[in-house]
Amino acid sequence: MKVAILMGSPRDGDKMAGASEMLERFDVPHEVLVMSAHRTPEQVAELASNARDNGYGVIICGAGMAAHLAGAVSAHTTLPVIGVPLSGGVSGGMDALLSTVQMPRGIPVATVAVDGSANAAVLAVEILSLNNPDLIERLKTFRDEGAR
Repeated sequence: MKVAILMGSPRDGDKMAGASEMLERFDVPHEVLVMSAHRTPEQVAELASNARDNGYGVIICGAGMAAHLAGAVSAHTTLPVIGVPLSGGVSGGMDALLSTVQMPRGIPVATVAVDGSANAAVLAVEILSLNNPDLIERLKTFRDEGAR
């Protein structure tokens, strides 16, 4: 299974790079896509609705300020969605953190720290490892090496 890494703007690329780097470290296939819950909502819904059929196992979403991307994705899929609130805006990312973590009942978004895209990738690998013994071993090695 592969992981989708979504971000609301190309400007978020630097903050989301840690997710790609970590997934590469674990040799997990992934795709990085730019789409916005506000500017391209149909595209977001299409990707999320078809993600399982297209071979995705987890979706990571990075967004700042109102940070609706992860919630919009979660509303259209039963796959695990991990939100990465991004810094910026008026409160250094606290607005994005609260928007990402405060989801309505039945539409969960696992949420990591502000700008925590590398941890989002590790969580995605942990989820995928439930059905992949090779990933379990890579996770053990990663932890033994000090999880860096």
